[in-house]
Amino acid sequence: MDQLHQPVPDQADTAHDTRSRPADWLWRPWYAKLWWCAMPVWWLGVVVSSKTGVMAGFFESAFGGLLHILFMPMIALMVLGVGYVQHWLSCFPKVGGGEPVSDEELAMILQMQQDEQRRASKARRASMDICDPRSGGLFIGTPTSFQHPNRRI
Repeated sequence: MDQLHQPVPDQADTAHDTRSRPADWLWRPWYAKLWWCAMPVWWLGVVVSSKTGVMAGFFESAFGGLLHILFMPMIALMVLGVGYVQHWLSCFPKVGGGEPVSDEELAMILQMQQDEQRRASKARRASMDICDPRSGGLFIGTPTSFQHPNRRI
């Protein structure tokens, strides 16, 4: 009897449970916190080194250049955002219900596309052929055509 009178969760609660925020991917993991906290320390070291010359050789070395790239905020945002983007894309419905296309269906789709392409190319050829009446002003039989034998300028 108690099971019948339990409150039904509203749609906002269920939508919030299935969908995560970007902060869950960009800040919550321990490696993300470590990376974001190391960035200001690194760039503070770069600023101090440029003003005083302490550790300037390290910051100007190849390994220092690699760490410059590693500690750029946009790099961290892109790398840590990959998981969020994958999760976000997985929330969209799959095309065709996620069922693979059979070989017969694929052959039929390809045949339809090829037929459409052939029709379009025939129409394109007809519009450029001086012997085809569908070419409009290019048709040699049209009195306004430059190719018409009796055209006077």
